[in-house]
Amino acid sequence: MTERIVVVGDALIDELRDDTGVREFVGGAALNVAVGLARLGVPTTLVAMVGDDEPGSRVRAYLADHGVDLLATPSPLGTARAVSTRSGGGEPTYVFNEASRKRRLRFGDAERAAMADAALVAVSCFAFDDTEQTREFAEAVAASGTPLAIDPNPREGMMHDRAEFVRGFEALAADAALVKVGEDDATLLYGEPLDALGARLLELGTHAVLATQGAAGASVEAAGVTATRPISSLPGPIVDTMGAGDAAFASTLASLAHGRPESEEEWGDVLEKAMDAAAATCRFEGALLRLPSALEDTDLDAIGT
Repeated sequence: MTERIVVVGDALIDELRDDTGVREFVGGAALNVAVGLARLGVPTTLVAMVGDDEPGSRVRAYLADHGVDLLATPSPLGTARAVSTRSGGGEPTYVFNEASRKRRLRFGDAERAAMADAALVAVSCFAFDDTEQTREFAEAVAASGTPLAIDPNPREGMMHDRAEFVRGFEALAADAALVKVGEDDATLLYGEPLDALGARLLELGTHAVLATQGAAGASVEAAGVTATRPISSLPGPIVDTMGAGDAAFASTLASLAHGRPESEEEWGDVLEKAMDAAAATCRFEGALLRLPSALEDTDLDAIGT
């Protein structure tokens, strides 16, 4: 059986608003990655903050339905919520509630034991600008001895101190097995191009950098090896880009759970699977990871309506 991956980060309710009305989905970047891993057959534990309220009950039920174990930090402010308003192109803009902006995870005995027993720890959309929280997480990771993968996934509406976020992120990225970054991350955190950020991370000591570029595909740089792949060409229109990056990250983590790629060909195979997952996920509303097989025998004209 594939070894377990522990995912650390956010779990929330995504409230989608557009001309057709309002819909709600269980989401959050870390939750999306955890559920995506489970859908890919990887045993997964999610460490996240969840409120003792009706939305929190929905989060717990959703994770249980997908077979993801939850180690929940109680939230005195209730369950986090992100309200996204959609443009015609499907790109969301977000407004976060107080629970999202003041997210706080605890790393007690259960969380530390899960991380120590895991094959990989992955973190996404974490409050790296919370110095104490970042220190506690870094100590837990170091004590576990488990390799770390990071998607900084900064959100302007959730970040309080950009410089502190960068410091916290880089402290953990310096010895990370994998760091995923995109154009938005490079712009928001550094005000520089994605390729410059990739080079910066490799200089810091990151073992492999996964750079995602939306419709332009993705690349990996690792130990002198560079591999690139375009976004996969699949039938049907792009309905919703939310979750595409999470799907690519989950797919890459699932590949790493089977062993670290070494050659350009091996990394290329990893990227191809990640681009398949990202492209298929974009053909459906919401952030649930999909594979190209989900488009078989599907009425493509009805998707997203």
